[in-house]
Amino acid sequence: MTARISVIAALALAALAAAPASPAASDPSAGPSSPAQWAALAGLPDWGGVWTSDLADQVAQFDKVPPAWTPAAARRAAQMQADDEAGHPHNFYLNCLPEGMPGYMLITRNAFEVLFTPGRVTILGEMDGNRLRRIYTDGRAHPDDPDLTFHGHSIGRWEGDALVVDTIGLLPENVLPVSQSVGVPNDGDMHIVERLHLAAPDELHDDLEITAPHVLATPWKTTRIFRRHRGGPGDEIVEASCRQGDFNEARDADGFAVFVPRAHDEGGAPLATVP
Repeated sequence: MTARISVIAALALAALAAAPASPAASDPSAGPSSPAQWAALAGLPDWGGVWTSDLADQVAQFDKVPPAWTPAAARRAAQMQADDEAGHPHNFYLNCLPEGMPGYMLITRNAFEVLFTPGRVTILGEMDGNRLRRIYTDGRAHPDDPDLTFHGHSIGRWEGDALVVDTIGLLPENVLPVSQSVGVPNDGDMHIVERLHLAAPDELHDDLEITAPHVLATPWKTTRIFRRHRGGPGDEIVEASCRQGDFNEARDADGFAVFVPRAHDEGGAPLATVP
């Protein structure tokens, strides 16, 4: 009888461990995470290290799988491409605003790290604190009326070793880019679904499906590849500030080290000398 009770108890405990935690139980804001929640992270795939984009494939993907623009968006993109080829690029990332989604994943040139914590996956990128994505995996739903942001509101779920991410609540100004200087604002109601998974031990794929009804005739399905770097010198993300180049280092009247704004040329680029 004792053995039978032990088996039943073991089965009950196993069922509880296998059952998904309720949103309230795993919500990071609901209180400290339990040891069991931290232990469960060991069952997730290994995404440690630093990831950088496969730039050659990134460029090739725009030719192989271009976005299906609406007529108005196609005209906008064509004009920007012509301006770029004429030597007058519209680099929409020189203003120090966040790239936002989906540009963060589509055309990034910066390294990033992926952190797993109970109820959340966090993607940390180089270049300011605005290169940060929070993907909630605690079972919560999207808010009914989300505040619009550069990176939107992201919820995720694990399907085997793949993280499926659903993102809404994106600013209409967020660009759908096909290069650093050619892209069209999504104009609102954009919805992004991603499937992130390891295609090889050091190769992370992000399969994206982007729905932007105001500028895309059909959803845009494309993939980005990221390569892992770990264990060697320099294999870490570094601090960088988009605005630091707008200032020169100087000393004020009292001898303290300060940043002094640079003068800018007509195109908005900082000049090398203190004004």
